[in-house]
Amino acid sequence: MTIDFRQKTKDLIDDLKSVCANYGLGNDGNEYKILVQMFQYKLMNDKFVRDVKLEMPELADAENLYEALQALPKDDYDMLLFQVSENTAKFKPEHLLSYLATRQNEAEFAKTVDNTLRDIAATNSEIFSVKTQGGARIPLFDRLSEYINDDSRRDDFCKALINKLVPFSFEHIFAEKFDFFATIFEYLIKDYNKDGGGKYAEYYTPHAVAAIMARCLVTDTAGNKTCFDPAAGSGQLLMNLAHQIGEDRCSIYSQDISQKSSSMLRLNLILNNLVHSIPNIIEGNTIHQPYHSKDWPDSFDYIVSNPPFKLDFSEYRDSLDSKANHERFFAGIPNIPKSAKDKMAIYLLFIQHIMHKLSDTGKAAIVVPTGFITAQSGVAS
Repeated sequence: MTIDFRQKTKDLIDDLKSVCANYGLGNDGNEYKILVQMFQYKLMNDKFVRDVKLEMPELADAENLYEALQALPKDDYDMLLFQVSENTAKFKPEHLLSYLATRQNEAEFAKTVDNTLRDIAATNSEIFSVKTQGGARIPLFDRLSEYINDDSRRDDFCKALINKLVPFSFEHIFAEKFDFFATIFEYLIKDYNKDGGGKYAEYYTPHAVAAIMARCLVTDTAGNKTCFDPAAGSGQLLMNLAHQIGEDRCSIYSQDISQKSSSMLRLNLILNNLVHSIPNIIEGNTIHQPYHSKDWPDSFDYIVSNPPFKLDFSEYRDSLDSKANHERFFAGIPNIPKSAKDKMAIYLLFIQHIMHKLSDTGKAAIVVPTGFITAQSGVAS
């Protein structure tokens, strides 16, 4: 059963990529946005369907779930939404994938899809929105049809996407374990994390390496642990750490400058029953404007990170060399070289930031470049 579901899930991912390719978006910069958001919608829809059937078993026998939910008195529907899991997005009957598919031959179907997704985002904004360092909320969904430049093809594009989501249900997939979702997530993003050069916030740590780091760190079985990654990427280090502690016994915190990474991390949290931590995910520059330095918690029980090793941060280097940052960057700030600014050792700042944010009894694991200990020349001022 697990192998069958894993293959079906991978087939769905490939099918969504195929749709993007057929509409001129293959390997386009927006392809990952469409893929992640469509996959996210499918999972959220099926989890909602599963949960309402568990809460009201009579719904499992309904020929048309939309009509059955639509027929419920408002108070009964509100109570049903209250009873479903906190990790489940709240849907209106008209948000259901099955209902949306019945409308695909209507005029302006693309607009219907866009409006449906945006309404789901608005309905669930409080819990499912990632924040920027300035406090703005980044919603769950964009207007996906607008990635197609030709207006006349948008309806067909949205039809093709929706019809790829309909054929089978993920309702039984939510009983699977962490390793299943980790494998699926790696497959989902494998084409979007190929930058071995280590550009800012685009590092990716393989599941096997992340699992080893988590096992080395976690020896305490007590709950209510706080876990942080200042350059989280797609969140594999944090997911493995949370799994080792227990997803219901920890809270995740992160910051990352990459918009792509933030959207992937949110999906990773949804996959792994860590929805309660989505409001702690910040899109922003940790080194220049650390968000979690101004709000609780002021320190963390566990910190994991695979930060960018080298990056040109000369634009704001001097502003870091301030009295306010003296304690945070206690070992100094790398100087601006006369050439090869793109090789400035920014990982040294991440290491210091991690040490600054670690609690007195906390533990950290950091991926560092080869030669970190044995390098002959210093890079800090």
